[in-house]
Amino acid sequence: MSADDLIVRALGLIEESFIASAGPGGQNVNKVATAVQIRLDVFALRLSPEVFHRLKDLAGSKMTARGEIVMTARSYRTQEQNREDARTRLADLLREAATLPARRAKSRLNRVGKAERLQTKKNRGAIKAGRGKVRLD
Repeated sequence: MSADDLIVRALGLIEESFIASAGPGGQNVNKVATAVQIRLDVFALRLSPEVFHRLKDLAGSKMTARGEIVMTARSYRTQEQNREDARTRLADLLREAATLPARRAKSRLNRVGKAERLQTKKNRGAIKAGRGKVRLD
């Protein structure tokens, strides 16, 4: 499943609730619940195990023990802007979890490099061995 398909499916499963905000808005903050809190049940998405584990790691404390991702947006003065902000952040999180990380290419040391490394290790060992207690035999 592509990242865009995942996002479209997730946007249909979002539950939104509006809460009182402490952010910008002046007197309007005291009257209108402008902050939005969105919840997404991750298990309803039926993700593959790899994507699920990446999403769990990326979400961190935003994911509850019941498998819900909870995002709160309160940066803007209007409900609509906060709703858009929360949905965008959720989409970015899902997109990042759906993309495979680049495979790491193994580096390889040549023969001379190995020999130099081993010689340095021997030298360090000799230095450390010379740090023992002084004996007066």
